[in-house]
Amino acid sequence: MNSANRKPLPGTKLDYFDTRAAVDAIKPGAYDKLPYTSRVFAENLVRRCDPATLTASLSQIIERKRDLDFPWFPARVVCHDILGQTALVDLAGLRDAIAAQGGDPALVNPVVPTQLIVDHSLAVECGGFDPDAFEKNRAIEDRRNEDRFHFISWTKKTFKNVDVIPPGNGIMHQINLERMSPVIHALDGVAFPDTLVGTDSHTPHVDALGVIAIGVGGLEAESVMLGRASWMRLPDIIGVELTGKLQPNITATDLVLALTEFLRNQKVVSSYLEFFGEGASHLTLGDRATISNMTPEYGATAAMFYIDQQTIDYLTLTGREEAQVKLVETYAKQAGLWADSLKGAEYERTLRFDLSTVVRNIAGPSNPHRRVPTTELKALGISGKVENEPGLMPDGAVIIAAITSCTNTSNPRNVIAAGLLARNANARGLTRKPWVKSSLAPGSKTVELYLQDAQLLSELEKLGFGIVAFACTTCNGMSGALDPVIQQEIIDRDLYATAVLSGNRNFDGRIHPYAKQAFLASPPLVVAYAIAGTIRFDIEKDILGIDQLGKPVTLKDIWPTDAEIDAIVASSVKPAQFRKVYEPMFAATVDTGEKLSPLYDWRAQSTYIRRPPYWEGALAGERTLKGMRPLALLGDNITTDHLSPSNAIMMDSAAGEYLHKMGLPEEDFNSYATHRGDHLTAQRATFANPKLINEMAVENGKVKQGSLARIEPEGKVTRMWEAIETYMERKQPLIIVAGADYGQGSSRDWAAKGVRLAGVEAIVAEGFERIHRTNLVGMGVLPLEFKSGVDRNTLKLDGTEMYDVIGQRVPLATLTLVITRKNGERIEVPVTCRLDTAEEVSIYEAGGVLQRFAQDFLESTAAA
Repeated sequence: MNSANRKPLPGTKLDYFDTRAAVDAIKPGAYDKLPYTSRVFAENLVRRCDPATLTASLSQIIERKRDLDFPWFPARVVCHDILGQTALVDLAGLRDAIAAQGGDPALVNPVVPTQLIVDHSLAVECGGFDPDAFEKNRAIEDRRNEDRFHFISWTKKTFKNVDVIPPGNGIMHQINLERMSPVIHALDGVAFPDTLVGTDSHTPHVDALGVIAIGVGGLEAESVMLGRASWMRLPDIIGVELTGKLQPNITATDLVLALTEFLRNQKVVSSYLEFFGEGASHLTLGDRATISNMTPEYGATAAMFYIDQQTIDYLTLTGREEAQVKLVETYAKQAGLWADSLKGAEYERTLRFDLSTVVRNIAGPSNPHRRVPTTELKALGISGKVENEPGLMPDGAVIIAAITSCTNTSNPRNVIAAGLLARNANARGLTRKPWVKSSLAPGSKTVELYLQDAQLLSELEKLGFGIVAFACTTCNGMSGALDPVIQQEIIDRDLYATAVLSGNRNFDGRIHPYAKQAFLASPPLVVAYAIAGTIRFDIEKDILGIDQLGKPVTLKDIWPTDAEIDAIVASSVKPAQFRKVYEPMFAATVDTGEKLSPLYDWRAQSTYIRRPPYWEGALAGERTLKGMRPLALLGDNITTDHLSPSNAIMMDSAAGEYLHKMGLPEEDFNSYATHRGDHLTAQRATFANPKLINEMAVENGKVKQGSLARIEPEGKVTRMWEAIETYMERKQPLIIVAGADYGQGSSRDWAAKGVRLAGVEAIVAEGFERIHRTNLVGMGVLPLEFKSGVDRNTLKLDGTEMYDVIGQRVPLATLTLVITRKNGERIEVPVTCRLDTAEEVSIYEAGGVLQRFAQDFLESTAAA
């Protein structure tokens, strides 16, 4: 730590680093004009940066320049079990590689405190209408994931600086918000802001507390874990002024879906947003967290709120220690992070959004930023071509209705609203339609406690919304199997079946293979659609049912008032509930004295955990960037769900065939996500999404949808995996050509690992989503960006071409993409090298994050 700016923090026994003094010494009065984000980054520099480069780094922030990279040292790394496990599998493989080269594997450990929460492994096999659903689902989770959980247990015992929250305890983002984040750390006598990276794109959930928390891929998280700085240029920091207040009966979900549409249209991709204004000051922390959670859906990197009284009230409500709550307030006011201290903050760009304009919304049918007012949904005519028949499911049937994900269950108002609507529906004799698989999967065990206290859990259970898990389920594609009779009817009648969930993602093919599309909605609307049973329904006007007196019941008859919701929240959500849940969960682990080998004993037959191959075979060879053939020509908005889906594995898929060959029964195939610790299974998920449109997959003059590719030079259209296998056998280097916003969605590193293992050396696109681009670099895949006005269509590419890349790879250099057409014509296309920093160039040239670390580790230990 630097000591020049270290001073006593008034009213405490702690010191802090006086960032204001450091900044104002460079430019007097500059600190008061800095945005919140800049102040936190500046504090990190003053406390951690090499003194020799401190002034230059601070000057970038003060002058709003983007000429130099500066280092950021996050205080924590937070992982869910899928990406966290794969990161730790990589580190276990790194230990093997270090040992093979004569190094000490026990020295390979996370340097930065790493928290892993097992929350992405449970599928809703038993719906919320089964009173034993929670226990049954947990038992299935443990059986299916025994290999994975064995490995995770080993990592907890053998890696230093790794804490594990076992399954059944909640979602990482909600636990982070309700307990893990102290907002202000007190360590070694110094107070400083909490900052973190997390292996999930929704890590910014905790930005609502004023904590800079960004989602990264597993590869970038590994780099931070191992003590390397996260190097960056000053991001675009955009002020978002919220004015007005929400109308009656409008939920935070309605607000965030409207904001998501607005912010996507304002093009805030990769920016840091700071919400402020009179409208923001009146939003509860739960409302703020709902907004921050959806950060990746509007394409931003972070969505910050200032620390104010709402923050303090929330920390108190969630059972934080009184001394910690006081420290947050004291530090924020002293360091200029309190809302009142930000009134002079200046932004290069400011947006304004009027809360009073928000109406009741849903989002869909394919993207979270496609908002539809509920009054207009029926008018869209979303449906198939099947006529409805008495006694059968209607076309547009809602087959899944799920109150799920931290987006909404971290907001007590949203959950209580659902419970009150269920109570009112039960009182009028309404029921869930029999074809609807309903579930309640809170992100925190406190939800169960306050629903019980309010006597609302039983009301939800009556409508089929019993608790099925405390985990990330339907929103992550872990919606489980349908009733076989219902599934067969969907197939036989070719029904347009849908899902409605209170989550944050609804990409095609994500929620369930037989839910053709999905809609995002508030928890009370999820309950209402379970009663309606179809998306072809005017939820605002149509009759939900007939009550005991023969009177028709519509949504307005059962929708609770804001006063009712607020009264229940005030009386039933209590600090004691949070303490009851979290104090035993975070109790210190007792050291049993068990000594395990620093090298993992890999299970040869496992389809979940396997030693990674990054130091052997083709991956150890040179990437020439010459003679590349295209694996795929892709359009805009290719998501990581297209690149590497996370949902259930079907028998007729390449991964399903492999698991069957390995002896797994089909009922235990589990999801693609859970198998990402085994590259032999996970690589078969590459481009396995049935909704993929690869423009090379042309037959009879028409592009076919599906997991398809065309092998060149033969011109044979085949399943994607067969094409990949063919090219791997030929040792054929590959390239992918794509449109805008390539790689949006979840921060899954297998979207990059899969293409690298397939032999892809470069990807040229019109633009990249931030997390996926860094994952590509971390795997040694070169991201290239077309210059404005140039794309695959203007170049008239058809997939028969060969590609070379020429030029010196330095940050943001212009390289030359040489395209040789089938007829021999050669064209040279300037493209931007999206290695954005010197650190990224270093990682790419080494072959990836792990190879870079191994080289540095061996050099440092040899020097010692």
